[in-house]
Amino acid sequence: MPALDRQDNVFVLDFGDGENRFHPDWIDSVNAALDEVEKADGPRALVTAATGKIYSNGLDLEWMLAHADQHQEYVVSVHALFARFLSLPLVTVAALQGHTFAAGAMVSLSHDFRVMRADRGFWCLPEVDINIPFTPAMSALIQARLTPQTAHEAMATGRRYGGVDAAAAGIVDRAVPEDVVRETAVEIAQAHAGRAGDTLGTIKARMYAPVLAALRDTVNPLG
Repeated sequence: MPALDRQDNVFVLDFGDGENRFHPDWIDSVNAALDEVEKADGPRALVTAATGKIYSNGLDLEWMLAHADQHQEYVVSVHALFARFLSLPLVTVAALQGHTFAAGAMVSLSHDFRVMRADRGFWCLPEVDINIPFTPAMSALIQARLTPQTAHEAMATGRRYGGVDAAAAGIVDRAVPEDVVRETAVEIAQAHAGRAGDTLGTIKARMYAPVLAALRDTVNPLG
């Protein structure tokens, strides 16, 4: 399960050492950690990371199959998590040390910056290959954070991007050796810790207003 630590002005939220899929309990745990980060005073920033071969494999498809009657509520909770990361009033950096797939890739796009391992691991939106269309809000998020060319390729072909290719496509900001992924993310976060506050929150809210409105729509989240 996710665990929160603090290094000076940088909170580090480790998603876990498994597939880090979006089980409802996992989502609740992440939200509880974000509550703590938001309540903190003074300069602060956030790094999310994971331990092992996977940053996140996205939606918990096994749980969804077992709870078909709760799909809408589940999607609403996932959308809300994306919206929360996207609008946090502090700088966020995703440290992608391993595979980052589907909703895991989308949550990484909800961060301000991304640092990815250069030599192994993939960033991928495989929905076209697993026959799960993006919700309108998911599409809006992806298209707001990537160039039109990259968004089209990633969404329509399910391409698996390695770290170097992801950096070249603008999906991630840095591609670095495995042993410095988290360190580099913390350095970036620390450099921006002094910008935390209402002004940054307002800037993000206005910059991504249409995306946030779509993500927070609870009436028809599945489109």
